[in-house]
Amino acid sequence: MNSRLKCLLLDDELPGLTYLKMLCEQLPELEVVRAYNSPEALLRDAASLEFDLCILDIEMPAMSGLQVANLLRGKPVIFATAYKEYAAEAFDLDAIDFVRKPLTRERLQLAVDRVRRRVPSQENQHPYVQLNTDKGKAVLHFDRLAYIITADTDSRDKIAWLHNGSSVTLKNISFDKLLQLLPPQEFARINKKVIIALKVISVFSFDEITTHIPTSTGKPLSFTLSEVYRPEFVRRFAK
Repeated sequence: MNSRLKCLLLDDELPGLTYLKMLCEQLPELEVVRAYNSPEALLRDAASLEFDLCILDIEMPAMSGLQVANLLRGKPVIFATAYKEYAAEAFDLDAIDFVRKPLTRERLQLAVDRVRRRVPSQENQHPYVQLNTDKGKAVLHFDRLAYIITADTDSRDKIAWLHNGSSVTLKNISFDKLLQLLPPQEFARINKKVIIALKVISVFSFDEITTHIPTSTGKPLSFTLSEVYRPEFVRRFAK
C-alpha cells in the first residue's frame, strides 16, 4: 500500500500522548490526523474525521479505551497500555494488537505492520461510488456520508446528507441498491426511510438512535429504529 495510514491517538496523560505521537511520526507509513487526551473529544470528532486506525490507551478516568473501541466499531484499533490484564478484553473487541508500555518504535512498527495487512489496499478498493443526482452524475465518498433518507417529493429519490451539512439528491435508486453499493461494515438500514453511517451513532435504545449530528435547535439528530430492522442492527453491535 503506497498511501499512508491515517491514525487518531488517545492517551489521557499528556506526557504519554506526546511520546506516542513522537513515535508515530517516526514511522513513514503513519500520518497522525489528531491526538487526544480526552475520550469524549475523540468520539465527538470521529464522525467528521477521515482515519484508518486508532491507537488507544485503556485505563482512563472517564471512559476506558475498551469502551471507546466499542464505539468505533469497524475501525482497526491498537491498544497501548501498561496493564496486561486487559489483553483478553482487548482481543475480544478484535483489536489488531495489544502493545505494552513503555512503548518502543520497534514494537509499534510491528503493530502498524499488522494493521497494514488488515486494512485493504487503497489501490484495490473504491472509497466512493458514482450515482445519478438531480444535477447529473456525482461522486459520493463513503467517508463523507452521514445518512440517507427518502425524498419527501418522490419516494424513488433519496437525499444523501454529508458530514459537512450539505446534501445530494440521488435520482431513482432503491435502498436495496444503495446497500449493495455501500460498505456493509460501515452502514445500516434502521427503518423504512433511513440508512445511517454507523460512525455517526452516539447511543441507541430499543426504538431510537441518537447521533453526534447537531440539529438547528442544538439537540442531536435522532432516528427511529424500527422493529423490522432492529434485530440485524443490534447484531452489528453485539459481542
